[in-house]
Amino acid sequence: MKATAMAHPIQGLVKYHGMRDDIKRLPYHDSISLCTAPSHTRTTVEFSMDYDEDTFVVDGEELDGRAHERVEAVVEKARSKSDAAHTVYPVRLESENSFPSNVGLGSSSSGFAAAAMALAEAAELDASRQEISTIARVGSASAARAVTGAFSQLHTGLNDEDCRSRRIPTDLHENLKIIVGLVPYHKETEDAHNEAADSHMFQARNAHIHGQIAEMRDSLRNNDFENVFEMAEHDSLSLAATTMTGPSGWVYWQPATLEIFNRVRQLREEEDIPVYFSTDTGASVYVNTTDEHAERVEEEIADCGVSTTVWNVGGPAKLLDEEKHLF
Repeated sequence: MKATAMAHPIQGLVKYHGMRDDIKRLPYHDSISLCTAPSHTRTTVEFSMDYDEDTFVVDGEELDGRAHERVEAVVEKARSKSDAAHTVYPVRLESENSFPSNVGLGSSSSGFAAAAMALAEAAELDASRQEISTIARVGSASAARAVTGAFSQLHTGLNDEDCRSRRIPTDLHENLKIIVGLVPYHKETEDAHNEAADSHMFQARNAHIHGQIAEMRDSLRNNDFENVFEMAEHDSLSLAATTMTGPSGWVYWQPATLEIFNRVRQLREEEDIPVYFSTDTGASVYVNTTDEHAERVEEEIADCGVSTTVWNVGGPAKLLDEEKHLF
């Protein structure tokens, strides 16, 4: 009845934008990401007759409103797949993040992935990670990819058989370093997804994205570092252009974000360093480079006046033993 799991957040490489179905969280097109470690979310869940109602706590704060509804959707999806009698009892779910949340670093992806993994265990589901990714998806489509981990692709579809995450084989993790430039400014990702289809650039992005997915998959299989992260950089610009031309004209980049972009391009053009920027929905920046150049790149990013962290590629969501329970 009780289980604890851990999952890593994602960096989008080819990002999804907009929802075909807001309830099932079915995106309009495929997406590809990589998980970032050692950043992680740790989540404990327990079904028990001793609880009065479902309760969800993240970083010490009990959730309510829309945040509570999103976690409840994941819980109910797990319940619907379980034959275990104890899942009718109320559940307590508690999560802790090892990294800042709500700053564009994918905390919802790791949060819902860890929740789905722990719920599947506590509900006694005999499910593969691909199947568990469909549970995580109803909280956040990006969380589906955090379940399968490393470099993963969420396939679009109209049902759980089709719309699930699968790993993409590649060796790029062996030489990749991710320098995160933390820019503390964020707006809710859901707001951007809700407006996506109203941008005049939305259809153009959708027409372009399918070829980009195919090329990204091919580049990952061929371990083509430069092409993978050059495409990720361009996709970040495409995503932002679509977001900024929605009804709210939402601009989430900050001056420090743009300064990091410029530093990255200077390093690439003037010092011939293989380095590329990438952003998700937020102002913080992922800077992708190789082991050999990580120290030099981090120096330049820190010089932009932001705090920096060096991350690696993270694996799939996993269960932890009872000594790791949060309560």
